[in-house]
Amino acid sequence: MVSSSRLDEAYRYCETLVRDHDRDRWLADRLLPERKRQHAFAVHAFSYEAARIRETIHEAMPGEIRLQWWIDAIEGEARGDVAGHPVAAALIDTIRRFSLRRSGFVNLLEARHFDLYDDAMPTLNDLEGYAGETTSALFLEVAQILCDGADPKVTDAAGHAGVAYAMTGLMRALPIHARRNQVYLPSDLLKVAGIEPDDVRQGRKATELETILVGLRSHASEHLDKALVALASADARAKPAFLPLAFVRPYLKALGKALPYGPVAELSAWRKPLILWRFGRQL
Repeated sequence: MVSSSRLDEAYRYCETLVRDHDRDRWLADRLLPERKRQHAFAVHAFSYEAARIRETIHEAMPGEIRLQWWIDAIEGEARGDVAGHPVAAALIDTIRRFSLRRSGFVNLLEARHFDLYDDAMPTLNDLEGYAGETTSALFLEVAQILCDGADPKVTDAAGHAGVAYAMTGLMRALPIHARRNQVYLPSDLLKVAGIEPDDVRQGRKATELETILVGLRSHASEHLDKALVALASADARAKPAFLPLAFVRPYLKALGKALPYGPVAELSAWRKPLILWRFGRQL
């Protein structure tokens, strides 16, 4: 059992981690009700820990071991240093407090196995599935924290929100992923455009690639629209969980002006609070 003082430290650590490495979500989480805020930080800090495993390894096996450690920790099978890991301690406490589905977090970790290898994403359907497991789940878990339960409309909104948010983020990170030999663009779409995954890894055929990116931006925008329609009739308490969606359309617009292989499309720091405020008024 983790002491209350250790838990407080763990939650503060999670907030710092999200603030320093996932600032968009940190800005959005700070607008949540105060007594629920730290739990959103725990969920998003866990997501960051899972996403960064690829950056910390030189071959797949250590990454596989780390993912399994997290799965065991969430399923209650890990021993020893779990309570000493601040993100694990805060996440497990959050799961227990709000009776969250452990399977959602385990599925996220299972989906992250893809990150450890250099295989290209096979199809658009696979990309949407990956987005659902890694990002839709986050919207859903935070929404359930906020409204203490599930709502079919929230579940539907989370599904579309995750695809919109993840696809936008992956397109922004394309220059970084290409340098790491990672290809999240669907192979079926690349093939139609006459592009091989190695072309992406080597930064080639930017003109042909732009045609694919135009279509993916439109696809992400459509999912955003569907998420907002579902949210309109969802539990009002859950809506603040979807505040990160505020950044999707501005990023898509920035991507439309950016070169496929960089630099990474970004928004001015001073604009982000204003974007969140305007979006929040519309939710």
